[in-house]
Amino acid sequence: MRWYRYALRVLSLAVALGLWQFLTSRDVNLWLRFEQFPTVTDVAHAFGDRLGTGAYWQDLTDSVRRIVVGFALAAVLGVIVGTATARSRLAEDLIGPLVEVVRPIPAIALVPVAILLFPSNEQGIVFITCTAAFFPVLVSTRHAVRALAPVWEEAVRTMGGSRPRVLFSVVLPGALPGIFGGLSVGIGVSWICVISAEMISGEYGVGYRTWQDYTVVDYPGVFVGMVTIGALGWLTSTAVEVTGRRATRWLPGRGEGGK
Repeated sequence: MRWYRYALRVLSLAVALGLWQFLTSRDVNLWLRFEQFPTVTDVAHAFGDRLGTGAYWQDLTDSVRRIVVGFALAAVLGVIVGTATARSRLAEDLIGPLVEVVRPIPAIALVPVAILLFPSNEQGIVFITCTAAFFPVLVSTRHAVRALAPVWEEAVRTMGGSRPRVLFSVVLPGALPGIFGGLSVGIGVSWICVISAEMISGEYGVGYRTWQDYTVVDYPGVFVGMVTIGALGWLTSTAVEVTGRRATRWLPGRGEGGK
C-alpha cells in the first residue's frame, strides 16, 4: 500500500497547485484577493530563469551553510547541557535558571544582541540559528533523560559499569527518541530564524534575496524564494527524521511494520 500513500501525497500537491493556478489566472477577487498573485506558470518560468544564474546557487549555498553550522552547534550543545541538567543537581542549579530566563526570548529578537556581539553578520546569523535550535534540543533531551527507567542504570552499575559506561550505554541510547524529537523541532525553527535574520541583516542567502525581490515588486521572485525555502526545509527535516529512524530502529514498531 506504500505506492497508494505516495500517490495520495502527490495528488494533494497537484490539487493545491491546480487551485492556485485557477484562482490567480482568473484574477479571483472576493474577500481574498488573488489578482496580484503570480500564477504557477509565472513562478515556474521565474524559477527556471533563476536556476541558470550563479546568484541563486550562491544564496542557496550560503543559507545551507548557515543552517548546517548553527544546527550542528545547537545539537551538540543542547544534548550536552540537557543531559547535564537532567543528571546533575549542581548543573541544574547553575544553568537551569539562566536557561529558563533566556528560553522564552524569541531567537529573532536577539538580532540586536548578535549585531553588537559579533564582528560580522555571518557569525551573527549563525548565532541566531544556533540559539533557535538549541532550546528545543535541550528541553527534549532533559525530559528524555529524566524519563529513563532507573532499573537500566542500576543493572549496569550492579555489573560494575562506570559512570561513562552508564552514560554511553544506557542514558544517551535510551534518550535518543526524545533527542531526535527535539532535533526535528529545532531544524524547523532554525529555518524560520535564519531566513528572518537574512532578511534583516544578511548579505546573500535565500531570505535576503526573497526580501530584495519584494522591495522591487518582483512577486514571482518572492515565490521562487518561498518555494526554495520550503524545499530546503523539507529536505533537512526529512534527513533528520530518517537519521532518527535509523538510530532508533531498535524501538518497538520500527521494524517492517513501522512507518
